[in-house]
Amino acid sequence: MSGGVDSSVVAALYAEAGYNVVGITLQLYDDGEARGQTGTCCAGQDIHDARRVASHLGIAHYVLNYEDRFRQDVMDEFADSYLRGETPVPCIMCNQTVKFRDLMSVARDLGADALATGHYARRFVGDLGAELHRAHDKNRDQSYFLFTTTGEQLDFLRFPLGDIGKSEVRHHAERLGLAVAEKPDSQDICFVPKGNYSAIIEKLRPGAAEAGEIVNLDGKILGEHAGIIHFTVGQRRGLGISSSEPLYVIDIDAASRRVTVGPKNQLMRDRVILHPPHFLAADSATLVNEELTVRLRSTHPGTPARLIINENGNFELELSQLEEATASGQAAVFYRGSRLLGGAWIAGMHQSAELKQAAT
Repeated sequence: MSGGVDSSVVAALYAEAGYNVVGITLQLYDDGEARGQTGTCCAGQDIHDARRVASHLGIAHYVLNYEDRFRQDVMDEFADSYLRGETPVPCIMCNQTVKFRDLMSVARDLGADALATGHYARRFVGDLGAELHRAHDKNRDQSYFLFTTTGEQLDFLRFPLGDIGKSEVRHHAERLGLAVAEKPDSQDICFVPKGNYSAIIEKLRPGAAEAGEIVNLDGKILGEHAGIIHFTVGQRRGLGISSSEPLYVIDIDAASRRVTVGPKNQLMRDRVILHPPHFLAADSATLVNEELTVRLRSTHPGTPARLIINENGNFELELSQLEEATASGQAAVFYRGSRLLGGAWIAGMHQSAELKQAAT
């Protein structure tokens, strides 16, 4: 129970159905800046709201201090990823570690039969076991953030909101008299007040952001920057340089601290280099060379692609159409229809030899 409307409604629906519900809230980070603030998660006012809901429902409720684990597994990796020139997805790391690995262990210790969450995703049991699917409401779907879930975890998880939309969730909250019925949705990154990523990174890694050069595609120096942590691939605003044409971040080289910019058409790619994939599907061996739907960002609708093993023995995606480059550190998540089959962290993107030849 994060203190938001989604997890509160999950607890309320199960309690209404007669289940013996136990609410768990994780305190994940120093709530100094979050205290009294709405639209955050797992700190300050949110813990108070979770307690109120649990009291209203008459269910047991525990608050567990996981600040040290969260900092080590999520916040530190978030900062280090930016310093490597990547753009991380901390919500995936959080689900992979404290929310599923650690919280599931607590649930089992309490003798629970299942762990229910407020994620918008669906779980079905197929011929080969539990399957993870996109939510019915694609605008609310959060399956992308769950790609690292294991089969064992999925057997234990429940996602009761996957078949309903947000308006119905709020209707249930009002019907059941929950104080959080009108509470705003939480922001994407709970520990980054007001979206100021660089301030958090500087706090976690003081002095790590070093100045560097901004160059064009020919290597000509156009200006200087205060650190690569201020940039992501595809970024247009806030470059700190003037130009007669719109410029976008094309590449970030952490070793040289160089940020390369260029026109938007230079962002187009048709190959995605992957770190070793995580496969959730039991029949994952059949995915190589199969045409799948791949989402390259949480907001990406998906594009057809083939998962291949290249000449170096590494996994790549062959995209069927050109896509704007996605930053390293994001995730490529594989689907067959609505079913999530697995995914991988993106190591980089490039143009195929055929595309380069066609451009010359």
